[in-house]
Amino acid sequence: MAAKIDAEKCTGCESCVDVCPVEAIAMADGKAVVSDECIDCGQCVDECPVEAIEME
Repeated sequence: MAAKIDAEKCTGCESCVDVCPVEAIAMADGKAVVSDECIDCGQCVDECPVEAIEME
């Protein structure tokens, strides 16, 4: 499992990047992307102001 980003909803605010404890989220073309390093902690889901992240 890993966090899944809805690119259409993502505004590129980088809130999820800042809160990720394992640096598994990066920005690409102005949108957040999740790497395989994701530990499914869910902190990014709670942090996203536009609800663009969900756990698979």
